[in-house]
Amino acid sequence: MCSKVLCFGELLIRFQSEFGTIFKDKKASLKGYPGGSEANVAISLARLEVPVTYLTAIPDNPLSTELQSILESHNVDTSKVLFQGDRIGSYYLFSANGLSDGDVLYDRKYSSFNRLKNGDIQWDEVFQDVDWFHFSALTPAIDNVLAELCLEGLKVAREKKITVSVDLNYRSKLWQYDKQPIEVMPEIVDYADVIMGNIWASNKMLGTTLLDNLDKNTSKELLVESSENSANEIFVRYKNCKYVANTFRFMAHSRHNRFFGTYHTRTETKVSQTMETEELIDRIGSGDAFMAGLIYGIREKLNPQEIIDLASLSGFQKLFVEGDF
Repeated sequence: MCSKVLCFGELLIRFQSEFGTIFKDKKASLKGYPGGSEANVAISLARLEVPVTYLTAIPDNPLSTELQSILESHNVDTSKVLFQGDRIGSYYLFSANGLSDGDVLYDRKYSSFNRLKNGDIQWDEVFQDVDWFHFSALTPAIDNVLAELCLEGLKVAREKKITVSVDLNYRSKLWQYDKQPIEVMPEIVDYADVIMGNIWASNKMLGTTLLDNLDKNTSKELLVESSENSANEIFVRYKNCKYVANTFRFMAHSRHNRFFGTYHTRTETKVSQTMETEELIDRIGSGDAFMAGLIYGIREKLNPQEIIDLASLSGFQKLFVEGDF
């Protein structure tokens, strides 16, 4: 049996307001999409024909059955999904497809996934036929219990010599318990072979150095230099880390999007071309598609330039696909 990538994280429902309001505008409508960072990565990996399993916790009800069926239709294995609790987490996006700076409202408290605790997951069984474990910082952002659950799984993954990747997704609205990211993430990231994110998230979560005033108007050369410096700090602090990748995604105005990525090993840095468009459809999930391309490239032993080109193109192409997946 071939080895699989295991993606672990919360399955979410995205409710999207096209007019920035749900009730005030008479034309207002609400669309729903399945999502969640790790589910997005799983879908993208499956589209790249990588064998992938998705682990989450959801209630046993007709909505869960429908979502599970959607994942399976994309060739994502859901046999390890846990059925418990009473609700699926969600978030409300108060803008059309993430194309503006609309607000986001999370509704995840007391969800089936959020109520997981140490001992609920039999990691030895979960990691059967798995050679790669992927998760994101969104899970330890929820509370101490889920941070400990991540560590529990990571320790077993290390014992089994499973490759570990982490996406340093930073969402300030999720870090609402008694610890800041810098107090939680360094211990967790110590288990990672592959660290993906951006230079701002690395600064916030890992304490890497970041120059002031870096933004969409900063030259690509300076952004790449900052990415290389950040990666080198990570390599010094985290002995298990072999690869670091960063995305740079900027909006010049409501529709113009600029995208490129950097990829760092302990000996070299590679940079993708800058891709631009004003025809994008949906910005949500582009970082997850980048992550999937990165995993695919490393697993397939592509050369570093091929890896960052594929990851960046995967992320860019997601801009033209409606929904999170």
